[in-house]
Amino acid sequence: MGESAWSWVLGLVRDDDGPWLPEAVPEDGERPAPADDRDSLYAGIGGLAPVLAEIATYRALSDAERDLSARIVARLRAQAAVRAEPSLYDGLAGDAVALKMLDGGGEAVALRRLAELMTPAGWKTTLQIDPGSDAPRTDIISGTAGVVLAAIWAGGEHAETIAATGGEALLRAAERTEAGLDWGMVPGAPSRTPNFSHGTAGVASALAVAGVALGRQDFVRAAERGARHLLTVGSLDGGGFVIPHTIPPSTREVEPVTYTWCHGPAGTSYVFAALAHAGVTEVDGHPVAGLRRRCLDSVLGSGLPRRLRPGFWDNDGRCCGTAGVGEALLDAAQDDPDPARAATLLDAARIMGDALAERAIRDRDGTRWRFVEYRQDPPLLPPGTTWMQGAAGIAAYLLRLARVVQDGLDAPVVDRPDQWWAVPARLRTVHVAPSTAPRS
Repeated sequence: MGESAWSWVLGLVRDDDGPWLPEAVPEDGERPAPADDRDSLYAGIGGLAPVLAEIATYRALSDAERDLSARIVARLRAQAAVRAEPSLYDGLAGDAVALKMLDGGGEAVALRRLAELMTPAGWKTTLQIDPGSDAPRTDIISGTAGVVLAAIWAGGEHAETIAATGGEALLRAAERTEAGLDWGMVPGAPSRTPNFSHGTAGVASALAVAGVALGRQDFVRAAERGARHLLTVGSLDGGGFVIPHTIPPSTREVEPVTYTWCHGPAGTSYVFAALAHAGVTEVDGHPVAGLRRRCLDSVLGSGLPRRLRPGFWDNDGRCCGTAGVGEALLDAAQDDPDPARAATLLDAARIMGDALAERAIRDRDGTRWRFVEYRQDPPLLPPGTTWMQGAAGIAAYLLRLARVVQDGLDAPVVDRPDQWWAVPARLRTVHVAPSTAPRS
């Protein structure tokens, strides 16, 4: 099924000044043009790199896949030299990730550009998430935390400078609370999304990881204080741990607690793995291993991947849905020293795979998925293609799940900048999918 989903994605790659991928395939057959984020890790061709790396762990790439890899590398190298957007999922940090995966060493051009653009406050964004604001963001998706994680993961000449500058910017952006430290997407933001992708859980993860890499105990202490704040805004009821999606509650119609990679305990579990990596054993009297377990127990007891009510579980992708939860479960299963607990987590990851199989649309073109937006009529969205919100990311999860089921919990893990510390070092591999791109 993973190969079939990848085949569907591969058949949709187009070429206009280099390869690009339509984010979704509309039912009306209208041919979309390349989007502004056509190169991104989140929704563009950069997001095909981790799929190619996943494939290359178990078979040789086809000629078509090698050619695609080479064209992605050529496009990203050329764009990275002049690109201004710094972020992990929409900019240069994501370029560095894709280039390292496809062309080990090619990431240097993106890291050099990040070093040129850095300021003491972090990196100014070109994204208009908040209209009229270009203030440096702090988060993993679009801000400094993601840049720091990419630099640490990629390594190289500029990595330490980028990570240290970014970490210090995050320290300055921290807001003190009664219990610890908190980060908004920008300093002073009135609304907080405290979980992994856009909030304190992600920022604290980046600081803990950078603290280990750079020998900066001030970074590690700040990460621990961030976790202490999370304990005060979350709930430990019922043996789990959940934090609201948005604080104060969002004015838009959204579940108050979600269970995803981006805004729920599946993603927030990574901060406790990061603290363990940094040598922190407990937070406010709670063992960090126990807090990671609590996060995942909340996921296991939530009822997902069943669609229990409109809006509860309408997405099967990597950012906001089933594949992302499955990935967190696999990371924890391969990292857990307790065989019984590891088996429970693997069983849960297989349930995520079963749900993906049940919801798959299959025909001669391949396999894809349609997510649901219950507030519109009809509710089915067009099938998505991308790493974070479509078939590319789902394919990579299914390929990894198949490998773990077949080869066991010691199967290799293709690591990425926002999760590598959550799996054993002996299993990690950045599998370079070989390209034939000329070096510049």
